[in-house]
Order: sequence, then C-alpha cells, then structure tokens
Amino acid sequence: MIVYGISTCDTVRKARKALEAAGRDVAFRDVRAEPLTGTEVAEFEAAFGDKIVNRASTTWRNLPEGEREKPVADLLGEHPTLMKRPVIREGDKLTLGWAKATQAEWL
Repeated sequence: MIVYGISTCDTVRKARKALEAAGRDVAFRDVRAEPLTGTEVAEFEAAFGDKIVNRASTTWRNLPEGEREKPVADLLGEHPTLMKRPVIREGDKLTLGWAKATQAEWL
C-alpha cells in the first residue's frame, strides 16, 4: 500500500496512523519531495477527474486566475501541493481523500 501526500498534511497523517494501527504495511510518498511522474498524474486524473486538484487549498487560492485554467497535469507538475490528499494505492485500487466511506474501504 502506498499513501501519496505531503508530510505536513493533517489528513494524510490521520490516514497513515489509522492504516498502520489497522495493521496495514504503509509506504509513504511525499509528492513535494518526490513529485508524481507524468504517468502517475495521468492515472490519477483518469481515476478521479479534476477532483484530484484541491481547489480549497491555500496553494489554489494563491494562484493567479490564468494559472487555474491550466491542464491538471501542468498544475500538479508545477504545484505538487495542489493534489487532493491522500491518494491511496494498493494494487490496482485507488482512492482519494479520507472520508468515512474511504476509511471503511481500507480499515
């Protein structure tokens, strides 16, 4: 299982802690330190559409209006912290966020 996010994100911390407490073997990938590849961005966009971009984030609010119109791949390539977090992968299964339904799937 791989949890994609950033180390300073509270939601990512909660997800990792809960998954580890449930006995899951969790690998963490900080997308700020190790940005997503083009293939990963394309895969996440195909799975989640534009929901992969966190439009409630500080990074989004600080972007100039013209920047916001860029394609998802460009946005995430230039601003990794725009990715909604966490993305959790196990095999071919991908989930986005840490809502109750997602927690129920993994725990």
